[in-house]
Amino acid sequence: MKGLNKLGKVITKILEVFHWVGAALMTAATVCSMVAPDWVKYFVGFDAKDCCGADLEVYGFEVNAPVTDGNADMLTFMLFGIGAIIILVVMAMVFRNLYLIFKKSENATPFQKDNVRMMREIGIFSIAVPVVGFIMSVIIRLVTGVETAELSIDTAGVFMGIIVLCLTQFFVHGTELEKDVDGLL
Repeated sequence: MKGLNKLGKVITKILEVFHWVGAALMTAATVCSMVAPDWVKYFVGFDAKDCCGADLEVYGFEVNAPVTDGNADMLTFMLFGIGAIIILVVMAMVFRNLYLIFKKSENATPFQKDNVRMMREIGIFSIAVPVVGFIMSVIIRLVTGVETAELSIDTAGVFMGIIVLCLTQFFVHGTELEKDVDGLL
């Protein structure tokens, strides 16, 4: 079990750092999309085709930005970038909380008040990812027009969040039982 805990800590920390780096790069690309559109290609690689558009995607939030003369529409890219930054930050927080749960449970019981709070946050963050995607999809449609961008979101995060929130209730019960046992000793 200790080996699994150690592996979990390493993997979740790596994924947290990757998401923070991804959010920083996406922030730079989003700023460049309005300030210096030619620089966007240094941060984000996408295949822009006049016939099909540029496919942009992060965690199920998809935007097919229109392409003119081999260049993606930068307004659509900027709006996608805002949503992508929020989603990447939320996912970084999920992995941060997972890391902290592994760390706090290393030499103690996992049934701790802080772990319950962090699990609840993970559930909320998981639900927030498709919600942010949906809200940004609506904003992109309103700002760029109905025919400008094709949009898609994945709602799997909602179901995962509900599952995590349900599991949190078992940890609440475990925390109460742990407290009762400690009170008897």
